[in-house]
Amino acid sequence: MEIFTKQLTPVDFGSGLMLPPRSNLKPLQNLQGTIELSTIVESAAGTRLPEPVTIQCSTTRGSLVFKRGWYDIAREVGLKSGDTVTFYQEVNGGAQFKLKVRTVS
Repeated sequence: MEIFTKQLTPVDFGSGLMLPPRSNLKPLQNLQGTIELSTIVESAAGTRLPEPVTIQCSTTRGSLVFKRGWYDIAREVGLKSGDTVTFYQEVNGGAQFKLKVRTVS
């Protein structure tokens, strides 16, 4: 189930990845404080990082934001402004979520 798709901006690398307003938050509706989301990271071509990454999701100024773990993914994958990420709830390989990455050339 897709939760959100977002084209990245410079802010997403400095302040954390803020979930877009139209996100399907049903899978995250019970969020209280900070939760950890075990996430498989996959490129558009299907290449995965070797291990799931734990992303911390918390509420900042009334919006959900990915912080710790998100920065590791951005660095490891080499994400930049203009790239697109899609976040899914998907029980697969021991992780409950998947982040699919599409980079611009």
